[in-house]
Amino acid sequence: MSAHYLVPRRDAAVETEVRRSRFLCTLARVADEQAARAVVEGLRRQHPDAGHHCSAYVLGPPGPARVERAADDGEPAGTAGAPMLEVLRGAEVGDVVAVVTRWFGGTLLGAGGLVRAYGDAVRAALASAGTRRRELLSELTLEVGHGDAGRVESELRTRGIAVLDTAYAVRVVLRLGVAPHDVPRLHALLAELTGGTAVAEPAGERWVDR
Repeated sequence: MSAHYLVPRRDAAVETEVRRSRFLCTLARVADEQAARAVVEGLRRQHPDAGHHCSAYVLGPPGPARVERAADDGEPAGTAGAPMLEVLRGAEVGDVVAVVTRWFGGTLLGAGGLVRAYGDAVRAALASAGTRRRELLSELTLEVGHGDAGRVESELRTRGIAVLDTAYAVRVVLRLGVAPHDVPRLHALLAELTGGTAVAEPAGERWVDR
């Protein structure tokens, strides 16, 4: 499984026109298949006069657990959902659903024309939405004395270590986040900053947007 991938920066809806057929691509950030299907069904209710609501979605980071689905919704097989999915794959974006709502303009586009129209609709929506990087972080907790906490936290932030949370009790507990491959560097840095008196303990993993 990859330790990072791209996600939409924002939701977007962009309309394009090809030979009087209108293509409205709605692009949304989603967390699971239920949410992706809800977006499709919501657009069906919102635009009942449209002829097609073709869709594609990609969920999760690259790897065997990634979920990918596409639907032509009555368009000729392979002319809508598949090219939409290929655009999402090519953009290396995940946690996203794209729905292209089409109003027929009276002129047949042919298989090649449909493939281009649906793919271009998704490209336009992606360009409008933009992307951001989503990274897997290893979380670790670090306990330090109150007298050292400010200095250690400042040094960690300066050197690119994410301080996710700070809790004050008898001692100060910092929750740190680093890329999995940077954990050894963090341990070496802490040894330098604390003279080997403080050691960060593993506390799980989480995905965060950058």
